[in-house]
Amino acid sequence: MKHEIELNGQPVSVEAPADISLLHLLRDYLGLTGSKEGCGIGECGACSVILDGRLVNSCLTLAAQAGRRSVTTIEGIRGPDGVPNDLQQAFIEYGAVQCGYCTPGMVLAGEALLAHNPSPTRSEIREAISGNLCRCTGYQQIVDAILAAALRRKEV
Repeated sequence: MKHEIELNGQPVSVEAPADISLLHLLRDYLGLTGSKEGCGIGECGACSVILDGRLVNSCLTLAAQAGRRSVTTIEGIRGPDGVPNDLQQAFIEYGAVQCGYCTPGMVLAGEALLAHNPSPTRSEIREAISGNLCRCTGYQQIVDAILAAALRRKEV
């Protein structure tokens, strides 16, 4: 089956099985390995991507469901000249990156939240990342990083 999506702002067309998950299309057919398979049942958020502005678990989304829609992966989140964007930089500054396995999903959860709510409270941030598990940070640094990025974006 031909899968056609807008991937990180660029049109992409690739042949893959009709029943393939979006996660496996991204990783195995398109070489984008930032989204991880953690649990495979939509519980950990390691496979998170943004689909038409909404955070989704790519392990539970069929690639066909993303047809002719906009998909943003961690590879599509960057600042000018490919440097980390402000949210990614805040993750670095606040120590919200430890083992790194959850980081792509957490960054995408933060981006999805900030796109819809540029001034979130700590509680709203915690709710927005609640579908993403982290075993290293205890979440405080992640919340701090997202809040810092929100405040910086308001200053610009």
